[in-house]
Amino acid sequence: MPLVPSIQKSLNSLLKKKRLGWVWVAGILPFVLLLLMHWVFPLRVSVSYSPVITASDGSVVNAFLSKDDKWRMQLEPDEINPVLKKAVLLKEDQYFYYHPGVNPFAIGRAFVNNLTTGRKTSGASTITMQVARLLYPKKRTYGNKLVEAFRALQLEWQYSKDEILQLYLNLVPFGGNIEGVKAASVLYFQQSPRALSLAQAVALTVIPNKPSSLRIGEQNDRIVAFRNKWLQAYGQLNAFPQQAIEDALQEPLEAFRVQAPRLAPHFAYRMRQKYPGKPILKTTLNPAVQEKVQQLAFNYMQRLKALNIHNAAVLVINNQTKAVEAYLGSSDFLDDMHAGQVDGVRALRSPGSTLKPFLYATAFDKGLITPKTIISDVPIDYAGYRPENYYATYNGNVTIERALATSLNIPAVKVLDQLGVSAFVQKLQQAEFAEMKRRGQHMGLSMILGGCGATLEELTNLYSSFANSGVQAPLKWLQGDTTRQEKQLLSPAAAYMVNQILTQLQRPDLPHNAQNSAYLPKIAWKTGTSYGRKDAWSIGYNKKYTIGVWVGNFSGEGVPELNGTDTATPLLFSLFNTIDYNSADGWYQAPKGMGYRAVCPESGLSVNSFCQDQLLDTYIPGTSSVRKCAHLKKVTVSEDGKFAYCTSCQPNGGYMQKWYPNLAPEILSFYAEENLPFQKLPPHNPGCNRIFQEFAPVITSPTANMEFLLERDERQKLMLHCNTINEVKKVYWYVNDKLLQAAAANERVFFAPDKAGKFKISCTDDQGRNTNSYITVKFL
Repeated sequence: MPLVPSIQKSLNSLLKKKRLGWVWVAGILPFVLLLLMHWVFPLRVSVSYSPVITASDGSVVNAFLSKDDKWRMQLEPDEINPVLKKAVLLKEDQYFYYHPGVNPFAIGRAFVNNLTTGRKTSGASTITMQVARLLYPKKRTYGNKLVEAFRALQLEWQYSKDEILQLYLNLVPFGGNIEGVKAASVLYFQQSPRALSLAQAVALTVIPNKPSSLRIGEQNDRIVAFRNKWLQAYGQLNAFPQQAIEDALQEPLEAFRVQAPRLAPHFAYRMRQKYPGKPILKTTLNPAVQEKVQQLAFNYMQRLKALNIHNAAVLVINNQTKAVEAYLGSSDFLDDMHAGQVDGVRALRSPGSTLKPFLYATAFDKGLITPKTIISDVPIDYAGYRPENYYATYNGNVTIERALATSLNIPAVKVLDQLGVSAFVQKLQQAEFAEMKRRGQHMGLSMILGGCGATLEELTNLYSSFANSGVQAPLKWLQGDTTRQEKQLLSPAAAYMVNQILTQLQRPDLPHNAQNSAYLPKIAWKTGTSYGRKDAWSIGYNKKYTIGVWVGNFSGEGVPELNGTDTATPLLFSLFNTIDYNSADGWYQAPKGMGYRAVCPESGLSVNSFCQDQLLDTYIPGTSSVRKCAHLKKVTVSEDGKFAYCTSCQPNGGYMQKWYPNLAPEILSFYAEENLPFQKLPPHNPGCNRIFQEFAPVITSPTANMEFLLERDERQKLMLHCNTINEVKKVYWYVNDKLLQAAAANERVFFAPDKAGKFKISCTDDQGRNTNSYITVKFL
């Protein structure tokens, strides 16, 4: 029977293989079933977090409810307190890092205990299973426990242990609509989770077991009892130093629920709108600076309410980083009566005179002017637009630096006219002024006096470029923003010139009695007041900060007492003295691209041979004008000084040459109207037959090409006036080529139109020079 052993051996081998196959099938089948179930019932982790706005130090400055109306703030890995983590693991799942999501030993222990006692005495839920239950809440049944176990395995498959623990700490309930350790830390202890003490951390670990009956602020004594029980247990395990345990046992629980932080509400709403969908926005806001700004502005506005002034806005920019460190949309967000929810930082308002420094700096870069350039501050008419100074007074000839330091309106309008409105609008568009991009082509000369729209944000960022050698960059809102799109708005030389002018203290926009104060900050600043006294501005800067202040009423109501000098500047000074009191004494140094030269004080131009006095002026080599001073002109006069001669009528002898002031016609008219003495030229030789073509009279009234609507029964009159050069003594006025009247050069003449229609107004001076102007008259 030789075949029997071999057959037996074959049968044994076959049976062995079958057993191995069943073992293999039994081992792989659960895995295959899990894969199939994972495919049929995929794990979806979709947690709705409360949008949180954090400051530069990580503290929460503002937060909003989640979509499901929960306070559920996302905890970041670096915010997990090691003490809290250890306490949670020891209490909830000390083998968390060793099991696959389900702890079979804990399940066995719970089964035996529950079986022997006949009731539930201990659970077997791991932290992973608790996360599964929090993600998919269901009634506590044995069937649902199996579902939790399955979801726990899915969690372990897709996430790391640290990520699962972080999910647990984000979702664990603390009573009411508070979920997660971070929300509990902020709303109960007013601090970050990373700053929790041992006593606070253990208190938070015991609440989730009974979140309804252990509410902080209502059952603090019960919470302390449970807390101390676990602290003693931790002490027996030597989990923490014994001294730390003893201190924690003695620490009182004086916590209670508070409202979510509302440090910078306008800023928070803007960040949420600007960066939607992000649960945590790590901003550049400096909480210490923000709190001081809010407190100072609120207290300051309490004093202004008696004057019917109710709103203020402040923006603080760090000049080195361009970070927004403080943002105050209004002094009282809760003031519903005066629209406290309006964001004054972004509100479009009339900028008043705040654009003047940028205008002069642009003109410096174009070579049109330098700080010592002389410009006339006298009444002027631009096709019906007659700008006036703030105090309705005029100063004659002034330097550019004085015009800016004293914020004169007429010189600013003149410089804008020289520069060109379109050129200035382009510079403002380059500076990202939104209204200039929308309707810049419709701007006129009045824009430099506030006849346009600007926001506090735009103006403050513009002034920050003066503090950074003319370089402008977008504001930095988030800490992680490393982009730096810089643009050279102005030359360093032009920025430095403006800095020096705006630092002067001999100026009218210094608040009353401020010159007697020992606490004036070392800053450059400029004020502005809009037409109708509806907006008061004061914007200042030093090397570290640029601060913009707006004060007024969001309703647009004007107030007689409202002005940049006495309404906005005191708050600006207080802010600088509070947030940057110990700033460095160093100031801006002259840049390499700037030079110094001697100029004549009479014109601000390079000295000429007849200039007796000299001043030192700054200028931009290769850009600034190189014209020579011409404030005097040499005139040929008779020996007795009674007549002046031109080249056509100059006699062979009996004459002399003499220097006379070379005054502009508008200055001559101003001197005559104000009865100011000036050296007049003698009349031209009456025997001269030459007709002069240059320097014809300039008709200043009535404005050319204008339409005048008059009351016929009132016999209303129109005024005729002109500007002439120095030697003109008499002018002749004609209406429709008919002589109306001969008058002195600066005399005002009036005539009453007798009919409607077009009129030709002519002015001829005593040297034959003529100017024509046309107007239209209509009667009511």
